[in-house]
Amino acid sequence: MSSMPDSRNFAPASGDALPAALREALERLFRAMDADDVLRICETALGQLGLRGTLHWLPPAGEVGVDPGRVILATDPQTQRILGMQAETGSPSAQGSAELAWLGRLAGVRLRQLSETGRLYESISRLAMAERLQRALYAIAELASTTHNLAEMMQSLHSIVGMLMYAENFYIFLYDSVSDSVRFPYYVDTVDQKPPAPDESYPLQDMRYSLTWNLLQGTQPMMGSVEELARQLEGRFTLIGPACEHWLGVPLTHNNKAVGGIVVQSYRPDTHYTHQDRDLLNYVAQHMQTALERREAHAELERRVADRTAALRATNRVLRQQVLQRQRGERLQSALFRIAELASAPESQQNFYAAVHRVVGGLLYARNFYIALLDESGQNITFPYSVDEIDTERAPRPMGNGATEYVLKHGKPLLADRQTFERLAAAGLYTETGAKSVCWLGVPLIWDDHVKGVLAVQSYSPKHIYDTRDQELLTFVSYHIANALQRKQTSESLKQAYVNLERRVTERTRALALANRDLREQIAERERVERRLMYETLHDSLTGLPNRTLLLQRLGQALQAYHANPSALFAVLFIDLDRFKVINDSVGHLIGDDLLFQAGSRIRACLKTRDLVARLGGDEFAVLLEGISDVGKARLVAERIIAELHVPFRLGVKEIFTSASIGIALPGPHYQQPEELLRDADAAMYRAKDEGRHRSAVFDDRLRREVLSLLEMEGDLRRALSRNEFVPFYQPIVALENGRTVGYEALLRWRHPVRGLLCPGDFLAVAEENGSAESIDWQIFEQVASQASTLAGANGFVSLNVSGRHFRQPDLDDRLLNLLRTYRVNPRSLRIEVTERTLLENPAQVKRMLDNLRQHGVSIALDDFGTGYSSLSYLHQYPIETLKIDRSFIIELAKANSHSVPVVRAIQVLADSLQMQVIAEGIEDDAQREMLRHIGCRFGQGFLFAQAQPVEVWLDGREA
Repeated sequence: MSSMPDSRNFAPASGDALPAALREALERLFRAMDADDVLRICETALGQLGLRGTLHWLPPAGEVGVDPGRVILATDPQTQRILGMQAETGSPSAQGSAELAWLGRLAGVRLRQLSETGRLYESISRLAMAERLQRALYAIAELASTTHNLAEMMQSLHSIVGMLMYAENFYIFLYDSVSDSVRFPYYVDTVDQKPPAPDESYPLQDMRYSLTWNLLQGTQPMMGSVEELARQLEGRFTLIGPACEHWLGVPLTHNNKAVGGIVVQSYRPDTHYTHQDRDLLNYVAQHMQTALERREAHAELERRVADRTAALRATNRVLRQQVLQRQRGERLQSALFRIAELASAPESQQNFYAAVHRVVGGLLYARNFYIALLDESGQNITFPYSVDEIDTERAPRPMGNGATEYVLKHGKPLLADRQTFERLAAAGLYTETGAKSVCWLGVPLIWDDHVKGVLAVQSYSPKHIYDTRDQELLTFVSYHIANALQRKQTSESLKQAYVNLERRVTERTRALALANRDLREQIAERERVERRLMYETLHDSLTGLPNRTLLLQRLGQALQAYHANPSALFAVLFIDLDRFKVINDSVGHLIGDDLLFQAGSRIRACLKTRDLVARLGGDEFAVLLEGISDVGKARLVAERIIAELHVPFRLGVKEIFTSASIGIALPGPHYQQPEELLRDADAAMYRAKDEGRHRSAVFDDRLRREVLSLLEMEGDLRRALSRNEFVPFYQPIVALENGRTVGYEALLRWRHPVRGLLCPGDFLAVAEENGSAESIDWQIFEQVASQASTLAGANGFVSLNVSGRHFRQPDLDDRLLNLLRTYRVNPRSLRIEVTERTLLENPAQVKRMLDNLRQHGVSIALDDFGTGYSSLSYLHQYPIETLKIDRSFIIELAKANSHSVPVVRAIQVLADSLQMQVIAEGIEDDAQREMLRHIGCRFGQGFLFAQAQPVEVWLDGREA
């Protein structure tokens, strides 16, 4: 800070010493509190110096014009304003200029001092605010780890916010997205007469367009008066609760979504919130949200700990009950052993009874205990042992109507209280004898299938009441006591029984030990077998590689990781060994298995440790490549595998060559199941085979469209079968001489509801692959059979194409003949067309069926003759009557130097010699027709005569 200039450097014109008034003005100048005080004091000093002029503040330098009558005294560093004087009469004298300069330096010093002081105060204020903010954040962090309940925590948060700004009216709300509701766990408002309950949830829809609702819709703070907020929200505002003077709310966010908010509001006209308050509250809210989340996580942890503690407590109770039951069982077992010992011990009868009393007393309350026995006559009762609080002696007595007699007569236990005794007495089954007990329990002593006595305990106090468990226990014990009594009476038998018992116990113990040992061995063996089965379940038995199950598990995990993180790219390679069936059939299955084993090892050697190779079955392998960056990496691995498998295999003394075709599929968002990826990789592999084998192909959008189209075609085929969309179209077979129709060939057509009329070439391959071709054929056979009689007439015929797959069924001929009988079709009106390939597949079975059909009058035609083996053995081995020349020969007939002419002529001569009929297929112009007539062919069909049409067309034309 600058020091005050020495007044000795300037002496006023009036004398060497400063006047007292001027000195006082200068002292006031250095006590000035702001720039305006400096201006007023300087005006006073000018008067003391005798200078006339007006002081005023000018704009910063560069914005002030030049004025000859203006004198610049000083500059305010804080605002950059200039303190200037406008002289009243021209420029001041030299003495006056010096005085003004002196006064300006003093004013400049004070202005700089004020600026420096202002900066220091501002820094101190910022530091104080930072310190309060730091203390607030520390307090919030401490709240998250304290054990206060939620209400106390919210109250502490309120106090913390109150340290930073005006927060007399403060509330916190939390949003539950599951129930779409809002809860106000803390709400303090000096004006609101109906504050929300802290434990109640309010539907968010009920407070639509409120300030709370609007704050939840976004993630930005909101501040202003009610009118300002209404303008900001542009019609999406409804006031709920009392109107405040100023409102400030900030959201509590989690994962960029609002999950609650903190609001402070003022009802005072002189208290408004600033942008600094907004930023401060927003900053604090972030830490509050963290504290609330930590608190919620802590509460969740405590809840889980409490649940676990409760579960452990329940388990402990069960264990205690089990321990009690086990202890009771041990006591019972100990009692039984003690009774058995007493029965064989050389003690007196009285000591035996006393020992039995002690044993029973260890199991239940037996302070009052007695044993009653029948004499040999069965008419009197004796009491060899009795201990009782009231009836100290029990004399023998004849059979009466007491409780003891009741047990003896009925031979079953009796558990009775006073009500039971009264009920028995009312029924005449009981007469009171001796002291009245509160609860009485007696069980029979039975041996040799007769009731010999009674074992009884009783209580004279309500504190000791027997229940059914005591009855069961005493009944169980009574059997052993009865046995002990019986053994006492027959000591020799008892000794022998004891020896037998010991022996049986020893044998049983040894047997149990052996059984336990065998059981442990079986468990160990079962665990080993389970581990082996688990390994075999997930691995291929031939190659030791993982199988399809393990591959799909790993593939499913990789697919889940990809959906969670699309950068975790992987690839599936579907590998098929080319011509493996030829190798297997030529060199044998053993060498083929060895080839598969070595192929799996070579594929494994081309991969990284983390990658997986699996054998799917046959000669098919699959590879899972993880951690790749693009499809190029997968192609490189595929090419490496192809090159490795192309190297000859040395199998024994043979050198085997093979190659591989590989399909590649990469994941995408549309894949949901691992089987889908494997399916598409398989499709890509087949494309690689179609392109020439020994290469790889990537499954792309075109392949996906083809697969989808194939799936759609398969679905349409199955729906078409149920809707009877397949129909026969008939092409006439005519006499070439005059064009007369002699018969028709039934051809398959599909009336597709979208694509229109389809020929077999558009769908038959798909039908054969999915197994629906045979059903389609039988649907056509049914329709042809129903139309054949009408269409063929008396002398015509209908020709039906039967593929080779039908002849694999041994009852084809019978089914066709039954079909003809069902529709009453003359067998001579039907002609069956077969190909040479059909005759090759199962010659004996095919010949048997054709002979049977021929014997019933059905004609047999050999279709596409000349395109197959054209073996002459067919013509005399099978009952063939007609040869159909393939259209490929007919097309070339009319061309110059065609080789088809001699071939067709040879077929015609051969047929004439065998007395067979010849039909030429595919006749399209008159030149072909004339050439066939010249050769001697009498019948033909083709577009020259007519195209295939529905049966209605030919029937309508015939009627016309």
